[in-house]
Amino acid sequence: MTTSDRIPMELLAPAGGMDQLRAAVRFGADAVYLAADRFGMRARAANFALDELPEAVRVAHEAGVRVHVACNVLMMPDDLDALPAYLRAVQDAGADALIIGDLGAAVLAREHAPAVALHVSTQASVANAAAARVWHSLGATRVVCARELSLAEIARLRQDAPPDLEIEAFAHGAMCMAVSGRCLISSYLTGRSGNQGHCTQPCRWSYTLEEEKRPGEHFPVEEDGRGTFIMNAKDLNMLAHLRELADAGVDSIKIEGRNKKAFYVATVVGAYRRVLDGEPFEAVADELLAVSHRPYGTGFYFAEAEQACAYDGYEQQTMHVADVVACEPCEGEGVASRVEGAAGSAPAGGAPCEGPSRRAADVDATAPRYRMTVRCRNRFSERDELEVLAPRVPVRPLVVRDLTWLPEPDEDDPAPAPQPVAAANRSCALYAITTPDPVPPGAFLRARVFRRSARHG
Repeated sequence: MTTSDRIPMELLAPAGGMDQLRAAVRFGADAVYLAADRFGMRARAANFALDELPEAVRVAHEAGVRVHVACNVLMMPDDLDALPAYLRAVQDAGADALIIGDLGAAVLAREHAPAVALHVSTQASVANAAAARVWHSLGATRVVCARELSLAEIARLRQDAPPDLEIEAFAHGAMCMAVSGRCLISSYLTGRSGNQGHCTQPCRWSYTLEEEKRPGEHFPVEEDGRGTFIMNAKDLNMLAHLRELADAGVDSIKIEGRNKKAFYVATVVGAYRRVLDGEPFEAVADELLAVSHRPYGTGFYFAEAEQACAYDGYEQQTMHVADVVACEPCEGEGVASRVEGAAGSAPAGGAPCEGPSRRAADVDATAPRYRMTVRCRNRFSERDELEVLAPRVPVRPLVVRDLTWLPEPDEDDPAPAPQPVAAANRSCALYAITTPDPVPPGAFLRARVFRRSARHG
């Protein structure tokens, strides 16, 4: 790869909680977007308490990653009453930008958080340069394009908008069937407003269509025995078209997913980072099949967006089995003293770098060895063939050897001895594995297991 292979766009990643933020930072995000416990469009995400925001900003800034705070719900009168204090807290936390979709909220942001950049949310449906110029005149430094824009329309917006106004566009993740996410269906059917962060996703539900007052007038609908999913949008995937987004004038590409777990964030952010850094997308594309996703499409960028009418289902090629907590060379000392990020949960004592599998004939006893401590997320076993997902490098295989459970200390046994086991089956417990190569803390282990699920029907 050369410098000319790089694609010069900011990679903006979702951070629904601290674990997701750390994953985004490790796997190459240039910026993250998150929300505190009010005013964000993903109320079901873990999000951050307002007093947790300074720590989130500190973690990101120490890695050179910018923090954008979502404040883009439909603002009601009571919201505007509470907004000034919230905006001042965001500024005091050191956030880099506010993502706002309401004119009144934008005016208050300029008044109460003048040091924080103003980004205009996709909820504002900025679809032309005239709208972009108005927002720019109000102090906005960036607009997030309406999701309905084609690449050609983005290029025209870029040409006619103020030169110093940045353009952000979605590149990956779940798509809403409504205009730029402004939908009334959830509120109408359930009383929970999608425009205030409480969407129940009724566009993903199964429906039947009956027209009883217009005999002879037909409305073709793809339908099976459960009904039809006519509003169920495909997930967006623009990995193969990042150069085209850059050529159209996009400054920042956004990954949707503040309801997603850290493993998803790491996988998707890592894939986009590698292509932005110059790898051919063909070498990376399968990574986006590894995580849970609906059928992929390219949204409105090249034609009308397509729906996934068959069912609201997900599929994935891998299962997340463990988080890597620490990894150091075997020196005969205990594992627990080397555990990072597991304060209060590491046992005293240690596990030697030997075990039943280490004595097997197919293992080179003279090879360098490392002891890796992991936190179990799903079951895996001795001699299982796993994959290591680490930042900025291709996925590589790993065979589980010398699997050892590291029990939690308690009052009865403050220094429990590590126990060799055949399987890791205690969720969130710590285990140790011997590996011939180092694995960085913050990496993930996954198993190659195909899974498909349907949420409805």
